[in-house]
Amino acid sequence: MAAEILAPAGSFEALTAAVRCGANAVYLGGKTLNARRNAANFSDEELKKAVEYCHARNVKVYLTLNTLVGDSEKETAYEAIECACNASVDALILQDIGLASMVRQVSPDMPLHASTQMSVQSIEGIRILEKLGFSRAVLPRELSEKEIRKISSQTDMELECFVHGALCMCVSGQCLMSAVLGGRSGNRGLCAQPCRLPFGVNGKGGNNLSLKDLSLVDELSRLENAGVCSFKIEGRMKRPEYVAAAVTACKNSINNTPDNEINRSLHAVFSRSDFTKGYFEGKLGKEMFGTRRKEDVENTAPVLSGLQRLYDKENPLISVDFSLVFKSDEPIKLTASALGKSVTVTGEKIPEKALNKPLSREDLSDRLSKCGGTQFYLNNINTDFEEGLIVSAGALNALRRDALSALSDKLSEKKIYSLNEYNRSFSHHIPMDFTLHARFFREEQIPTDLSGISRIIVPIEVNPETVKSLISQGVEVAAEIPADVFGNSEKYIEKLTVFKENGLSLAWTCTLDGVGIAEKAGLGFCSGFGMNIYNSISLSELESLGAKDALVSCEAQMSDISRFGGDIPRGLMIYGRIPLMMTRNCPVKNKLTCADCNMQSFLVDRMGVEFPVICKNGASFILNSRPLWIADKKNEIKNIDFGLIYFTNETGSECKKIISEMKNGSNPPSEFTRGMYFKGVL
Repeated sequence: MAAEILAPAGSFEALTAAVRCGANAVYLGGKTLNARRNAANFSDEELKKAVEYCHARNVKVYLTLNTLVGDSEKETAYEAIECACNASVDALILQDIGLASMVRQVSPDMPLHASTQMSVQSIEGIRILEKLGFSRAVLPRELSEKEIRKISSQTDMELECFVHGALCMCVSGQCLMSAVLGGRSGNRGLCAQPCRLPFGVNGKGGNNLSLKDLSLVDELSRLENAGVCSFKIEGRMKRPEYVAAAVTACKNSINNTPDNEINRSLHAVFSRSDFTKGYFEGKLGKEMFGTRRKEDVENTAPVLSGLQRLYDKENPLISVDFSLVFKSDEPIKLTASALGKSVTVTGEKIPEKALNKPLSREDLSDRLSKCGGTQFYLNNINTDFEEGLIVSAGALNALRRDALSALSDKLSEKKIYSLNEYNRSFSHHIPMDFTLHARFFREEQIPTDLSGISRIIVPIEVNPETVKSLISQGVEVAAEIPADVFGNSEKYIEKLTVFKENGLSLAWTCTLDGVGIAEKAGLGFCSGFGMNIYNSISLSELESLGAKDALVSCEAQMSDISRFGGDIPRGLMIYGRIPLMMTRNCPVKNKLTCADCNMQSFLVDRMGVEFPVICKNGASFILNSRPLWIADKKNEIKNIDFGLIYFTNETGSECKKIISEMKNGSNPPSEFTRGMYFKGVL
């Protein structure tokens, strides 16, 4: 397919700006289940009107249902799918694998796009998306050009990339900072953006979680050559003027017609200390960090009125061909054709013999070519013409207007999607005897005494001999495939193959990439931290993929977890510092070298709270300031088969002590958190 410009539409005015400036597609959200719940968004009726408007102008509409969905929201989800089908949207953008399963049952012919919130970074993850019925993947912003090329060279799946707009510090779908610190979940569409607030390093000030905005507008040809078919602009929370400027700049880039004034306006209308191409070019570091400065804000107002003029009237977007019948013995008739569709309208007037100057072919062409005020422009006109006749200009104008109006309606005709009832029910889950699993970040954390632990999860860097030794002790061992796959999948597959030769049969996966990598290495898998399992349907979907068991999202509320159905064993974290962010650009490196840091650094917020930072495999993990502890709440843990002890920056002796405390259900230390299990998230 030809590359498309995909624009954000947080409101109808922004949608109009996008379409009139030349976007090929827009993405927008309904009033529920979308990742920008604070945008104006679209009611059911507004969505229908938006689709009609866009389709009449040959613009596609993708609806975002890109949040995690609770079991209690299944009816809401069904209604959103039903509305999307009735409105005839062109695709749904999804994060939740359970919701994807639901869409496949309710409307199997509805195209599915995998949101960047799914964190898929490799060809192995793309293969799993194909199994799940997706036709397009929105790739993470953190991928380099080389990594994008590598993926596209191995798949026919459509690939979409962000080319302009806000750049989150965290890999999308792996951020829990807003949820943990304020109860507002980014995975549920209400991110409070705490990362834009000041966070210092080891007491030194700064905004070390705030990146400049991304802009690859000048690199669209490179992206297209790399296999990207959709250029996505971020910004459903931003003004229509921003949308107009970004779409126009992208269109100019595709057409190789640079416009310095538009480029300056794009900088002025919204930026954070200018723009960056860092991830795409593989150039990480200090140059990528930036904030919204006073001068950035002051630069906005002067350019707004100029940008409004880009979309204050209808622009001719679609070429139309006319075929006119102009004869003395029948009413004038006009056929209008565009994009493979045609309509014919018949006027009320019959041409008469001209007493003076008759109309020529050129006269007729001239009068019919005036398509101003519509989305059409005349490409070609054929006339079945009889000389010596005349008809009023008003009759011709009315004929043209009626034909173009009918053609517009024809183009916006709804595609009919199948729509089935969703009445799937899940059996009541009967948990097994509660067991303990322990996950280790470093090999040296693993104690010699593993009594009471039914499974240990070892880092992928562990020595194969260690794996062999642990298996010989009779404990089940799983190797962690990290969430930060990026360009490491081949290395991970090679390492897992060696582990398999030493007796390993199980991998612990943190994203769909890990599921694909485990499959390629010939291992079974269990679903771990980062998979965002939030409902019964997702648990069932994992079981269909072959998962042995699954870790429930730490954003899920205990009361909901207790009602999750299905057969697959499930667990939850009972101890650990929750990773608030997984980043590819280390925030500590903005101030210190790796040698100076020595894995002992932390971020400090405005209140003086310290958040440890640990790094591995080219990724950094920002940990919560205090550990989660619910070992003493075992009587309140219902419907769960195992508890996960999740070690990060603890010493070996601390790990040994904590394992003992978890087995005994000990009371928490003075500094701890119950996480989100008992209060939930918005």
